[in-house]
Amino acid sequence: MLDDLKVKVGPQFYQYHEGAINFVPTVLNEYAAKNVLIVHGTVSWEKAQPKMGFLNDDRYNFSYHQYTGECSYFGTDLIVEIVKKEQIDFIIGVGGGKLTDLVGYAAHVSNSNFGVIPTLASNCAPWTPLSVMYKETGEAEGKTEHYLRQAAFLITDPVLVINSPVAFFIAGLADTIAKWYESDAILQQTHLKKEPFLQLAGYTAALCKDAIVKDSAKAIQDMENRELSDEFIRLSEIVFAIAGMVGGLGDKYARNAAAHAMHDAMSKYIPKSHQFLHGEKVAYGIFYQLAIENKWASIDQLLPFYQELDLPMSLHQMGIYPEDETVIDAIVKFIDSKEKVHLIPVTITEDLLKESIYQLEEYIKGKR
Repeated sequence: MLDDLKVKVGPQFYQYHEGAINFVPTVLNEYAAKNVLIVHGTVSWEKAQPKMGFLNDDRYNFSYHQYTGECSYFGTDLIVEIVKKEQIDFIIGVGGGKLTDLVGYAAHVSNSNFGVIPTLASNCAPWTPLSVMYKETGEAEGKTEHYLRQAAFLITDPVLVINSPVAFFIAGLADTIAKWYESDAILQQTHLKKEPFLQLAGYTAALCKDAIVKDSAKAIQDMENRELSDEFIRLSEIVFAIAGMVGGLGDKYARNAAAHAMHDAMSKYIPKSHQFLHGEKVAYGIFYQLAIENKWASIDQLLPFYQELDLPMSLHQMGIYPEDETVIDAIVKFIDSKEKVHLIPVTITEDLLKESIYQLEEYIKGKR
């Protein structure tokens, strides 16, 4: 029995199909919402507005706030101030991962109900009750805010999602496949194998991995052709919803490990990494975790998939290798400080974490 397992499965209501956004008022009525704040971005907002007929519903008083582009404490304070000033009783976030993270955390701080309408399939941020925090400069704060509040709804339309940039979807596939590589070694430990919620998390992670490996090429091609195929709808749903259930069911034992820790470290200590999407940095992080675990054969198995999707495999390939060893040392110390990294069934030391960076660079160099 695990006395530290916190199961937070996901939003209280979910729909994903053409025309689903029309159901939003039904959920707002369930929460007796009257004064609604819409938090949005720029380009995604322009694309989303035509799908949001409920904005003309005179039963609600709508206020609007364009976020700064980062999930930050500064951005949170701006939303909390609006909630107080306008007596907001419900917040709706329309946009990508950073925006939905921001809305979730701002709702937690302001004690508000909230829902999300994701416009991208780039990660599972719309599903998960946690927020990865950044500075307004784009530098990672190096911390994640966890809370118990879940979204009242996650509702979106595949027509909206398929019109987003393909690069974000590819990054989302990489971020999602990491769920399995980060959690499998942890969940296979004898003392965890009979825990029912962890078993469910493991099954869900495997479902995500198998579907992505099988159908990603077809789904990407269909997205490029703007064809709402079964493969695209299924994989986009896996990215922003089903993948979130892995951590929701398995908590710290299945949420993330070294791959995401490396992402956070890169975002904090390598400014040039900001040019890469979240999922792209996580893709490199998967290879890094496999190097830590000495699973070079698994890297070899993944190479064709990475090459097909043009995913990053090394810091040199990304053009951001830090020549200053003190930066490497800072990255290593940061990763070593993360509790979840130490759940991997390997004796984690700073020496191992540092050597794995060097070994991976050399290994990938030999594969090109």
